[in-house]
Amino acid sequence: MSEHTTVLLDEAVAALVVNPDGCYVDGTFGRGGHSAAILAQLSSRGRLLAIDKDLDAIAAGQQRFAGEPRLELIHGSFAELPALLAQRQLLGAIDGLLVDLGVSSPQLDEAERGFSFLRDGPLDMRMDTSRGLSAAQWLAEVDESELADVLFELGEERFARRMAKALVAARAKAPLTRTVQLAELLASAHPAWERGKHPATKAFQAIRIYINRELADLDQLLEHSVDCLSIAGRLVAISFHSLEDRRVKRFIRDQQRGRQLPRHLPIPDVERGVRLRKVGGAIKPSAAEIERNVRARSAVMRVAERVA
Repeated sequence: MSEHTTVLLDEAVAALVVNPDGCYVDGTFGRGGHSAAILAQLSSRGRLLAIDKDLDAIAAGQQRFAGEPRLELIHGSFAELPALLAQRQLLGAIDGLLVDLGVSSPQLDEAERGFSFLRDGPLDMRMDTSRGLSAAQWLAEVDESELADVLFELGEERFARRMAKALVAARAKAPLTRTVQLAELLASAHPAWERGKHPATKAFQAIRIYINRELADLDQLLEHSVDCLSIAGRLVAISFHSLEDRRVKRFIRDQQRGRQLPRHLPIPDVERGVRLRKVGGAIKPSAAEIERNVRARSAVMRVAERVA
């Protein structure tokens, strides 16, 4: 099994756990690095709900944390959090919510999951293999215009239309079923290779984000996150690319501003609709952490606290 090195571990847990007796949510359990550190800070009265789309992550967690009464593992998406909390009479009673966005090391490193262009495997890319279309199934049916839009919008790939045209032409001759097959096709359609960067990087990212509804799920979570938290509860979000981080940053900014009323009017924040306040600025991994784990280099953590 691939090892997963948890990014910004100490910083995230320090920002999140403000009440050792409280109830917390790890919305992206992964291999349990953040969850283990959260549990270490909780008292016997504390409680942790840990959610993950990936059945392999849930199975690994059940083995690692067998007999831990404070932890409940839940298979699903963090986008479903309001319903999950309501079922447990915990809506509005969470002291902290952590999300560590993006793909995990085990998903990238295990060829059979189909996430990596460096390892040949079936073209799957689903975090939750129990539902939805695989990347191969989607690529077999998506029209060229939609494919180009996905590559451009979710991968910020400037050669998206050229790549989409090449993919549609290739699938007419043979199905796209393997990761290396797709990577080679994308590389051949990319006219400006960058030194040290595989030409399929952005396109693979875009397809993975689309297949797993990563940005749609994040938008849904953010929309309802304040209602999930108790007053003074913390939202801690770790992002790994600008599409995620911009959403988190904008959401916190808008919640902190509230309704746009003239600043000179003596209107209290609560009447302006201010619900969150930013806690500190963006936090990035130290040079030492990046040296230990190169995948940490793009991480950005933002923290906010519910005020109303």
